[in-house]
Amino acid sequence: MSHATASSNETPSSYAIRYTVELAEPYAHRYLVHLDIDAPAQQQEIRLPAWIPGSYMIRDFAKNIVELHAINTSTQAPLKAEKKDKSTWIIHTQGQPTRISYPVYAWDLSVRSAHFDQTHAYFNGTSLFLEVLGQESQPCSLNIIKPSFKESSEWKVATSLKPVDHGRYEFGLYHADNYDDLIDHPVEISDFTLASFEACGVQHDVVLVGKHYADMDRLCRDLKIICEYQINFFGTPAPMDYYLFMTLVVDQGYGGLEHRASTSLIANRSDLPHKNDKEITDGYRTYLGLCSHEYFHTWNVKRIKPQKFLPYDLTQEVHTNLMWLFEGVTSYFDNLFLARSGVISNESYLECLGQDITRVIRQNGRFRQTVADSSFDTWTRFYKQDEGAPNHIVSYYVKGALIALGLDLLIQTKSDHQFRLDDVMRHLWQRYLSEGRGVNESEMPDVIQEVTSVDVSDYLNLALHTTEDLPLSDLLKAVGVSYEEYQSASLTDLGGKKPTKESTFSFGLRSKAHPMGAEIVQVLDNMPAQAAGLSAGDVIIAIDQLKVGKEDLDKLLSKFDENSDVPCHFFRQDQLMSCDIKISKTSLPSVYLSIINENEAEKWIKH
Repeated sequence: MSHATASSNETPSSYAIRYTVELAEPYAHRYLVHLDIDAPAQQQEIRLPAWIPGSYMIRDFAKNIVELHAINTSTQAPLKAEKKDKSTWIIHTQGQPTRISYPVYAWDLSVRSAHFDQTHAYFNGTSLFLEVLGQESQPCSLNIIKPSFKESSEWKVATSLKPVDHGRYEFGLYHADNYDDLIDHPVEISDFTLASFEACGVQHDVVLVGKHYADMDRLCRDLKIICEYQINFFGTPAPMDYYLFMTLVVDQGYGGLEHRASTSLIANRSDLPHKNDKEITDGYRTYLGLCSHEYFHTWNVKRIKPQKFLPYDLTQEVHTNLMWLFEGVTSYFDNLFLARSGVISNESYLECLGQDITRVIRQNGRFRQTVADSSFDTWTRFYKQDEGAPNHIVSYYVKGALIALGLDLLIQTKSDHQFRLDDVMRHLWQRYLSEGRGVNESEMPDVIQEVTSVDVSDYLNLALHTTEDLPLSDLLKAVGVSYEEYQSASLTDLGGKKPTKESTFSFGLRSKAHPMGAEIVQVLDNMPAQAAGLSAGDVIIAIDQLKVGKEDLDKLLSKFDENSDVPCHFFRQDQLMSCDIKISKTSLPSVYLSIINENEAEKWIKH
C-alpha cells in the first residue's frame, strides 16, 4: 500500500491558512472547526459555499454553523465577527493573526453534506471549511484530531487529500493546494473495510462503511477492469496519482458524487457482490454502473467542464444547458463500459439500455420540457422534484444518455464506422489538457463536425430543443439491434427484459407502505388513478371493501374485469373519501432490445 505524502518539509507552521477539525460531540452530531489565518485582511471576509459541485441545488450549508467566535491568536483577545449575508462573515482582525472557531451540526446522511455520530464521521469540505476571501489560492492544511470517545478507538481516516509526514488512513495533517482543492476531497472517519488494487500504475483504494458481506476480492477485480478501461479510453497517464472509492452501505439507498480523485457512494447492502454469487446480479450491475459513472466524471466534469463553471461560483446558481453532455453522456458510457470491458455481456448491457428507454417513454414530462430546459432548470426543478415530476419534467441524465446513444450511432453510421462519440470525448480531453478551457453553450455541433466530419446539428436540435421522441429504433436497427415496444403489466416492470405476456391493466401510480394501507407518492397523467381523482399523499385503505396491505395495487386490480368500476376508499389528510376506479386498458410502454446481427452489434458495443 502506498504511503505517499506531501513534502516532508511541510509542518503546521508552514501554512498561513490552517484548518483543524475536532470530532467533538458525536451524540449531538457536532464537529468543532478552527480556522487559523496568519495574515488576514483588516476586515477579513470568510464564507461557506451555498452548494457543492456535482449536486446542483442551493443547500445553504452555512445554516449548520451553530455559532462563530474569533480571537487574536497573539493576545487571545476576542474579535468582532458580524454577519454580512446568509453565508458570509466579516471578522474585524486589525490585520493580526486570527483564529475563528465554530461548531458545525452534521446530520445529513448523504454524499452531499456531513454526518457524524458514534458510528462514523463523514464530511465534505463545502460543509465545514470557511473560505478566506482574497486568499483562496493559498496552500492550506487540514489537521484531523483523533477523537477520544470510546466508540472511536479503531477509527481511521479515508480521504484523497495528501497526508503530511504520515501515511494514509492516519489522523493528523493533510495538505491542500488551495481552497478549491481543499473542498474537493471528502473525508470518511470510521472503522471501515479497506481493499486496494492498481490500475495503469495508479493505486485505487476501496472503502466500505457499515455492515456488509461483500466479496472484496471480486469487487476490486471488477473495478480494476473498469478503471483501466477508462484510463486507456482517454489515454495514459491518468489525471490523478491516487483514487479512492468510498461507499456507505445501507439497507435501502442509492447515489454518488464525483470528486477530482475520489467518489462518495451510497449503495444497498444487497447490491454488493457476495462470495456465493456465481453471476453478476442485477443489483451488483447497478452498483458497478454507479462506480463507472462517477469514475468517468474524473475526466468529464471534474476537468472537462462547461465554460460557465470556470471557475465555480459557489454562492449562487450557475445555469447551463450542457448538463446532457456532462451527466447524459456520462450516463451513456457508464454501463457501456461494463460491456466493452467484458464485465457484463452485451445482452446484459442491452437490458440496462432497454430500462433507460422505458424510464423515459413512460414519463409524459418528456412532452413538456426539453432536455436543454431540464439542464437549465436543474436548480429549481430536477433537484427539487415533487409528486408531479414524472408528468412535468424530463431527466437530462436518462434522456441525456439516450441522446448520447443516438449521437454515437449517428456518427458511426454516417462515417461508416470511422468515427464515434469516443473520438469527440477524447478531443475534448486533449483540448482541456492543451488549452484548459471549458465547453461553450452552443459549440458542440461544430466540435463534433470538426472531429468526425459528420453534421449532427439537426439531430441535436431535435434532441435538445424539442420534445419529440428520438429516432432510436431506426438508429439501433442500423447496428443490428431490434427495438420492441410492449405494454407492461405494472410500474414494477422496469422494462429491458423479454416480455412473458402482455398485460395492459395498470393503476398508474407509485405508492409506499403506510400503517393504514398504501400511501400514494406519484400519480401519472392519463391513467386510471388520476381519472378517479386520487392524488399524491392520499392513503388507500380499501379496494372493493377489502383492506389494502403491502401487496402491489396493480395485482389487486388485475383480478377485475375490464370496464368494471372498482370502489376505492382512502384518506386525504384526515377526511375519509371514496371513488370508483375504472378498469381499462392503459398505456404503460416498455422496451426490449435484442441482437439481430451479432457482427454489427459487436462493432457498436465492443468497438
